[in-house]
Amino acid sequence: MAPSKKLTSDEVNALIDGLGDESSSASMGGDDGHVDVRPFSFGSDDLSLLGDYYALRMINERFCRFARSVFLPMLRIQPRISSFPPEVKTFDEYTSGAESFMSLTTSRMEELRGSSLLVVAPAFISLLTNSYYGGTAVRSLRRPTGEFTATEQRVIEIVTEGLMSSMQMAWRDLTPVSFSVQGHEENMQFASFVDNSETVIVCTFLVQLPGNEPATFDMVYPLQTLKPIASLLRSRVQSEFVDDDMSWRQKLERAILNIPLMVTAELAKPKVSMRNLLRLQSGDTFPIQLADGVKVLVEGKDIFNAELGQVGPQAALHLRERINANKDNV
Repeated sequence: MAPSKKLTSDEVNALIDGLGDESSSASMGGDDGHVDVRPFSFGSDDLSLLGDYYALRMINERFCRFARSVFLPMLRIQPRISSFPPEVKTFDEYTSGAESFMSLTTSRMEELRGSSLLVVAPAFISLLTNSYYGGTAVRSLRRPTGEFTATEQRVIEIVTEGLMSSMQMAWRDLTPVSFSVQGHEENMQFASFVDNSETVIVCTFLVQLPGNEPATFDMVYPLQTLKPIASLLRSRVQSEFVDDDMSWRQKLERAILNIPLMVTAELAKPKVSMRNLLRLQSGDTFPIQLADGVKVLVEGKDIFNAELGQVGPQAALHLRERINANKDNV
């Protein structure tokens, strides 16, 4: 959502107090020329509550990469997704700058004992629905206000499930967080998220589509939810541990172990002149001299020295030693 440009209640009260204070005008125009000025900061976001939000910005950037795979099957094009810096404001300020008809999905963050709110504009939902069911994504993002259809609600479920899964992966390097959907509303007034006076952190994401107007969606966190991990959010080190992807390692190991290799047992390397070779005929005996052992070659490279033997009715090789590959290079 676009950031709100309206004054907060504190800012409005400061203006009213300044205009209604009769003594202020007298002091400003006094004989001694003394001007009584009371400093007040307008429109400033207090980012010192949780530091500079470095970790949260990194989470949002990582989420943008994961979220592309959510919209790609629907739009059939690769969207560009970027994130704005997090904003701190009261929930009343946020709702005053947003439309009344929106897609509002509340999710529970069990590990942090809090919740989050996913806000998506109805025009973007309409575009995703049209493209998902065979239409084109190149059209205006304007939609008449009203209830979501059953088809649009199904698209909302698919998008929400994908975005929550992407957000869970984005948070994984900082701290394990799971998002479980609690409910869905279409009007800000009925979204039981937090009180209007409570402070929230708004993370806005911009989706750019070729030949179309950009769309935005928000992820809103209550400040009280993120306060327990304030030290992690201020840290520039995302994680001290690297989780092994065992599934990837197992697949790679299985693929390597299934590579077929040609194994050859070399009994001897006899030498013969061209004259004797031309005289050979079917039924002739070709004499060879066997060495002390048999060389076992894998893909043409000497690997083992072995002895020729027999196991039951089949010939076999008894491996005696592995040939040192660096022996010839010494």
